[in-house]
Amino acid sequence: MKVACIQMDVLQCKKQENLEKALSMALKAVDKGAELVVFPEVFSTGFCYENIDHAAETLPSPLLENLACFSEANDCIILGSIILKDDNESGEEKYFREEDTGFSGNENEMPVNKNSTENKNFTENKNSAENKNSPYYNLGFCFESGALAGTYRKTHPFKAENKYFSKGSSIEPISLKKQDLKIGFEICYELRFPEVARKLALAGSDLLVTTAAFPNPRSEHWKVLAKARAIENQIPHIACNRTGSAPDCSYFGHSMIIDAWGEVKADAGSKECVIVHDLDMSQKDEVRKLIPVFEDRRVELY
Repeated sequence: MKVACIQMDVLQCKKQENLEKALSMALKAVDKGAELVVFPEVFSTGFCYENIDHAAETLPSPLLENLACFSEANDCIILGSIILKDDNESGEEKYFREEDTGFSGNENEMPVNKNSTENKNFTENKNSAENKNSPYYNLGFCFESGALAGTYRKTHPFKAENKYFSKGSSIEPISLKKQDLKIGFEICYELRFPEVARKLALAGSDLLVTTAAFPNPRSEHWKVLAKARAIENQIPHIACNRTGSAPDCSYFGHSMIIDAWGEVKADAGSKECVIVHDLDMSQKDEVRKLIPVFEDRRVELY
């Protein structure tokens, strides 16, 4: 399966410019045969706290419509995260109805993958988030061939994020329909919590994806942690980081595509670029047979 990371410099609070750049880079990826494309964390705006209401998406969302249309037109899977404003308090309204084709931008017409366990997060997480004071979330999304395969609300906000974002409360793989794969999805800081990746692996994830805005000077932490999550869970890991700078920090990039053995197959370095690699999705089973970590776990002791 050919996968890609879009390593880009995210312009602070400039949604349209970032979207255009992201889709242009994604087109280069699919032109190289990529079937799955990953964007960095909050790739459309950065952490635009100074104008968060403008930065946040509400439904119906033109940005999500653009992503769905790109995914459909190129028959690909795309993942990333955005800022979502969800101030609906009823907890009962369904944002999306189950459809197989089309996305008009109407919140009731966004296509949903019927096999996904994550679709319900759009209604469930708002009432179970730990911080009920904020309507904003760091929302991970996954589109498969134009259909919404699933969502994930970041469960571990980092430092300042806690002032602005409510926390998600569900960690489950996103199930793809056409590819018959489960994706374990985590966001940035969650790379430091091995429990997150392990829970996703135990739930049957075939692939781990981390979308991130990991800043300087923690590049060595990023490299070691990204490889460790692949090695200890014996699954491929696509770790997509941003590059460039924000008002309060700079970013080192080094997005990586790592196989189930823990070998780095592609490293983006520090500049804006697209990396693509053809992952052997059957390697997971071979590695687990060779080193039976999951069979040898002593769950009664921990």
